[in-house]
Amino acid sequence: MPETNIREALRQTLREALQQDEHVILMGEDIGAYGGSYGVTRGLLQEFGDERVRDTPISESVVVGCGIGAAMGGMRPIVELMTINFSFLAFDQIINVASTVHYMSGGQINVPLVIRMASGGGSQLAATHSHDLAGWYAHVPGLKVAVPSTPYDARGLLKTALREENTVIFVEHTAIYGLRGEVPDEDYSVPFGQAQVMREGGDVTIVGYSGSVHQALRAAEMLAGQAIEAEVLNLRTLRPLDVDAIINSVKKTTRAVVVEDDWCFGGFGGEIVALIQERAFDYLDAPVARVCGADVPMPYAKVLETAALPSEQHIVDAALAMR
Repeated sequence: MPETNIREALRQTLREALQQDEHVILMGEDIGAYGGSYGVTRGLLQEFGDERVRDTPISESVVVGCGIGAAMGGMRPIVELMTINFSFLAFDQIINVASTVHYMSGGQINVPLVIRMASGGGSQLAATHSHDLAGWYAHVPGLKVAVPSTPYDARGLLKTALREENTVIFVEHTAIYGLRGEVPDEDYSVPFGQAQVMREGGDVTIVGYSGSVHQALRAAEMLAGQAIEAEVLNLRTLRPLDVDAIINSVKKTTRAVVVEDDWCFGGFGGEIVALIQERAFDYLDAPVARVCGADVPMPYAKVLETAALPSEQHIVDAALAMR
């Protein structure tokens, strides 16, 4: 299979969607002439024109509201928000409108909208651009939340998102846009709610999503040097969540470490810990550990940003503490 990076996998999928369905439109700040803040939409304006690829004013609430209206009117809009932190400006549209219309209309109205957001630290973008907040959206009924960690997942999950009949929050980690991996030439999709075992092991389960998956894989290599075989689980989506995959892995390994960039207090990792406690308590040989970001706004200085993020060594230490 040919290799590509996450950025190119996303761009190709967007390009195909625009080619195959005249109802697909892209909207967002600087996605046209500039090519997107992270280069994902580069070249699409020139190919499809400004009726299909629309630069918008700097107003997240307006952009998402326009996307909701277009979706309700029969279009299939893909809205790009420059960073997940900025999505707070559109919280009312996302939480009170996009997630509720299908339910409040008794299933008569769909909102086939994909909202792409960049998330995560590691790029020195400071406190208003760098937080991993995908779990906040997973809390809301009526939304689906995809968190790709590989080029294969980026393309496959976006394909699935574009076929959904209601709103999908699609979260892309800024630090891994350039990460390369194999992507098939043939058409495929990755189902929502189907986690992937990235590495098999029998001693401890490491659960991650988005950028944390790669930290988990590197930590598993470090643990293997100490004769501990870790199983690494890539969640792929937070809602729907593949609870069975988590529980089955923990039943096998009897230990678990949950990793995420988000803050520990109130974080999505706590939901995973609760599910393990409720459904696999009798199988546990040690308390479930969480490895999360520091409880501070993301610093700008590189050395401080690194200190505020979870590391491979933190994961290794958490696993070793369970022996």
